[in-house]
Amino acid sequence: MAASETLTAERILEVTEEVLRRHGPAKATVVDVARALGVSHGTVYRHFGTKAALREAVTKRWLDRTASTLARYVTEDRGPEDRLRDWLAGLFEAKRQKAGGDPELFATYSVLAEDAVDVVGAHIDELTGQLTEIVRAGVDAGVFTVSDPAVAARTVFQATGRFHDPSYAREWLKPGVEAEFEAMVELLLRGLRG
Repeated sequence: MAASETLTAERILEVTEEVLRRHGPAKATVVDVARALGVSHGTVYRHFGTKAALREAVTKRWLDRTASTLARYVTEDRGPEDRLRDWLAGLFEAKRQKAGGDPELFATYSVLAEDAVDVVGAHIDELTGQLTEIVRAGVDAGVFTVSDPAVAARTVFQATGRFHDPSYAREWLKPGVEAEFEAMVELLLRGLRG
């Protein structure tokens, strides 16, 4: 790293992702990250107090990409059914791209996520919060007839788990999975309509 270049937390996370890709979660160390940055491991620890904190931050960064991608569906100027359908399809596609596009990194993040329970919980809360806003908009428009949008949103999220929970990643490329996904979404929409 050039002496004039300021080391940022974001740069450390970028390099940590590269190191995790190269070495895997079992072998990647803070020393490896520091070496790749050309700094001492103490410098990395000034930004992230522990190895666990660094791993949680890189996991959060990875999960935040999905949440950011989906956020646009919450405020789109379209009907709530279309927004919900597109949000669920966007989540499914984002997870499939991560699993299929870089399987090694996906496996690494799956391991990291198991240790980052609070980060994953906050991510799920953010996603179900987005769903809640879409469902609430549907109730306000008279399209959905549920009494509690938050409960309905969490139910939709849980019911579609097969299409976004990493433990099902092997099934995402099977023939016919898109038709199964669409059938699930249509069933859920009928339920929300009452």
